[in-house]
Amino acid sequence: MQQLTDLKAILHSKRANIYYLEKCRVMQKDGRVLYLSEAKKEYQYWNIPIANTTCLLLGTGTSITQAAMRMLAQAGVLVGFSGGGATPLLMATEIEWFTPQNEYRPTEYMQGWMRFWFDDEKRLETAKRLQIARIEFIQKVWAKDKELKFAGFDAYETELVNIFANISDKIPQAYSINKLLQLEADLTKKLYKYAAKKTNQLGFTRDRNNADLANDFLNHGNYLAYGLGATTLWVLGIPHGFATMHGKTRRGALVFDVADLIKDAIVLPWAFVCAKEKQSEKEFRSQCLQSFVEHKVLDFMFDEVKKASFYYKDEAEPL
Repeated sequence: MQQLTDLKAILHSKRANIYYLEKCRVMQKDGRVLYLSEAKKEYQYWNIPIANTTCLLLGTGTSITQAAMRMLAQAGVLVGFSGGGATPLLMATEIEWFTPQNEYRPTEYMQGWMRFWFDDEKRLETAKRLQIARIEFIQKVWAKDKELKFAGFDAYETELVNIFANISDKIPQAYSINKLLQLEADLTKKLYKYAAKKTNQLGFTRDRNNADLANDFLNHGNYLAYGLGATTLWVLGIPHGFATMHGKTRRGALVFDVADLIKDAIVLPWAFVCAKEKQSEKEFRSQCLQSFVEHKVLDFMFDEVKKASFYYKDEAEPL
């Protein structure tokens, strides 16, 4: 059986897998975590490589054993329960994750986060820097990804250059979190419009309860991004409630802040491209996960959260 140290040999920022499972049973067998599915009265076992997995989403019709949860916790895998298609069924505005108990996670990132979080001005400035990082990541991905370029998402296109330049000029001038949220919403609407035009889906309206493919894929992909955000914060030891932007009254709000770093760069364009090509949820999910790995999104999320934590580290303490 694998030892605890073996299970954690791969850093979370380098792990390649996110799993979404439905209509199956997750269990431990012979020192491995497996899921059991039934097809045509035959039972099939599939292995989950937990040492190389960041998070596991359990959808409709799933169950999990205590032994499997124990091994997942040892490997530092976050487990979340969701509705069908990786979208929460009952609590669509909240994120619930079972996080492994670990008393030896680092404390310096939490201490650094607290250094600025109680200061309204510093918290706003941190939120601005995260938004700028988000925009720069979109530009980087859309300039580099050949498949997205082929689909029409080219960061050097004049329309996008103007959109990004305009929002980048306005973010430093935002005088409140509400203003920053408004700018974020305006940018996302423009990106939706751009993506809909490039994929011939004119008239698209973002509606989380809509049944069209693009909206379904956006819901699905966003919750994959939330899994990465939750993983990043758990590993660094920062509670999900200490948000910079999405509201101090939402218990999981910081997960949204961190996930926003990568959602528009990867989930948004592929949701529209895969919807245009009438792909299945499984195909869309595979495309998202491949892009997450290709563009090293976990590394990027870890780096940005660390930078935010340590930004005010060298400031002189008040007398």
